[in-house]
Amino acid sequence: MSRDALMAHLRDGAAHSCQAWSIVRKDGVVFGFTDHDVDLHFDGVRFQADSGLSARALATSTGLNVDNSEAAGLLQSDVISDVDIAAGRFDGAEITNWLVRWDDVSARHIRFRGEIGEITREAGQFRVALRGLAERLNQPIGRAFLRSCAAVLGDKACRVDLTDSRLMTERSVLRLTGDTGVTIPAGGYAAQWFTHGTLTVLNGPAQGLTFTIKSHDTAGGEAQLMLWDAIRAELRVGDRVRVTAGCDKRDATCRLKFANLINFQGFPDMPGDDWLIAVPRADGNTSGGSLIR
Repeated sequence: MSRDALMAHLRDGAAHSCQAWSIVRKDGVVFGFTDHDVDLHFDGVRFQADSGLSARALATSTGLNVDNSEAAGLLQSDVISDVDIAAGRFDGAEITNWLVRWDDVSARHIRFRGEIGEITREAGQFRVALRGLAERLNQPIGRAFLRSCAAVLGDKACRVDLTDSRLMTERSVLRLTGDTGVTIPAGGYAAQWFTHGTLTVLNGPAQGLTFTIKSHDTAGGEAQLMLWDAIRAELRVGDRVRVTAGCDKRDATCRLKFANLINFQGFPDMPGDDWLIAVPRADGNTSGGSLIR
């Protein structure tokens, strides 16, 4: 990829250039678009012409200010559909914009890289708010000192193996209740085992979507799962789902449910504000034990 070659081409006044966009969803599906009248191919992506995708002028800046832009395009069932947008499949997708010489795609330059923000749909079109990479600098980083665990269940800090059949199972949907209730066979799992866990759809129109479980109850050999968010795609009776155990971030849960207290990423014995302003008392606990328990 040669930015210098592109700049030299633009300086000579020929300007055989166009824009190209790639969108990489979190499920790995890749889309390519260009405002040129012929498809382009580079980086293993086909950039489709006549896709209707366009963008406002990119607002970029030096320093740590957030770059931003907006893209607009036509809803097309075979490319970007209203159903996929409504299901949240494009939420947080990675997006890259190039200025590229259409008769020599090796001469190109990345103008914008970031992720998709809010998407609005109207009159057969969609509008996408774009967040630049500098947006991440507005996110808090570092470790928080809390009594609850700061790790995500199964990540490299937690180290719990979520492929363990005790913690993860695949079941068929037995019944749907409203837009947040899913019933599956209980399969011997106790009530609340999957509370705070995840449900991932494995097939059907909603395949690939993942939801957080709000509560898990059992009755009559069935497990009733309530989700935090509405299912924004068609989930059908008989579809397969993967359900993963949940964690409420407490040290007792880490010790008893997952036998993983050695990797607990919280501070359960950290004294609270009341202890900081406490005064010595002769009848207080002077055993040298935990201040909390």
